[in-house]
Amino acid sequence: MSESRLWKDDWPKARQALTDWWAGKGLAVHITAPKDEPWEDVHPPSDAPEQDLWLDPDLRLQRELYRMSRTFFGGVAFPLFDGDVGGPGSLGLFLGAEGHVAENTVWYEPCIADPESHPPLRFDPDNRWWKLHLEVLDKAAEHADGRYLLGFPDLIENIDTLAQLRGADNTLMDLLERPEWVKERLTEINVAYFEAYDRLLERVRDPWGGSAFTAFQLWGPGKTVKVQCDFSCMISPAMFREFVVPALDEQCRKMDFVLYHLDGTQALPHLDALLAIKSIHAIEWTPQAGLPRGGDPQWYDLYRRIRDAGKCVQAVEVAPEDLLPLVDAIGPEGLFTITRAENEGQARELLSRLGW
Repeated sequence: MSESRLWKDDWPKARQALTDWWAGKGLAVHITAPKDEPWEDVHPPSDAPEQDLWLDPDLRLQRELYRMSRTFFGGVAFPLFDGDVGGPGSLGLFLGAEGHVAENTVWYEPCIADPESHPPLRFDPDNRWWKLHLEVLDKAAEHADGRYLLGFPDLIENIDTLAQLRGADNTLMDLLERPEWVKERLTEINVAYFEAYDRLLERVRDPWGGSAFTAFQLWGPGKTVKVQCDFSCMISPAMFREFVVPALDEQCRKMDFVLYHLDGTQALPHLDALLAIKSIHAIEWTPQAGLPRGGDPQWYDLYRRIRDAGKCVQAVEVAPEDLLPLVDAIGPEGLFTITRAENEGQARELLSRLGW
């Protein structure tokens, strides 16, 4: 991959800023906008059902090329092929769930009806969803020509994946009725995660020894991942520590750069447990619908709490008008912000005011 071909003029500077951010040093400001002039003249994908736009490798490639070619990548933003196939939760597909794609959503059919008779969870390289992921990534790699990086699919993990396979209601009952069964399945899910991750890393690792993760637009000079547990919103801190933390800590310790996706106020009771996990380097906060979005002053104290605990923080969906006040209030050190500007001129002005 040649830096001269990348649809970004300042990639070396962005790589250094991202590397510094993981170390808690400096500001990583991610700003995108519609580009005044496309990087290249790329035709939009043909009209097709939403499922085909996600699952047909050729249509998927064309849609991503069209999107990236018309995007200004400012600050630490960079052209990244979206490696998701259908949506988040790929690991559950590899383990037997069935996925369905519709406009703006994806859902999964559980596959564990009888927990006592269901076989152990094992990664299957002959799984049709796995093969489709590889086909999409290989198609993207074949046509990259140095213009963009490949994004790691959002595998999801831990008890979120178990709930995908078993159903959320059933999983909640399993925690009470068969807790050891749950722990055994979480161990198997971790094993499957590592096998899928290592195989995918072979395809997405870049020439700088790093890797990019589609969700939350991450890049790091090594094994870089986003982890989560949205299921945590339905369980107590005690259950979170007993069931989720052991597998989560094992997963994170095998990675180089880890960001935890904290989703919704119902997940906040688990923040202390997350801050105590040394192998988590950064925490991203997503407010639920109906609340002020990322970067709002309502969340300043939460961002400070994360930084005071020695973790880096990521603020997403920050409005352009909230960006500078956020940086002034929190300070730039260890802060990663994601903003979508209305146009390239506004994006460049914000970057200039932040010293980029």
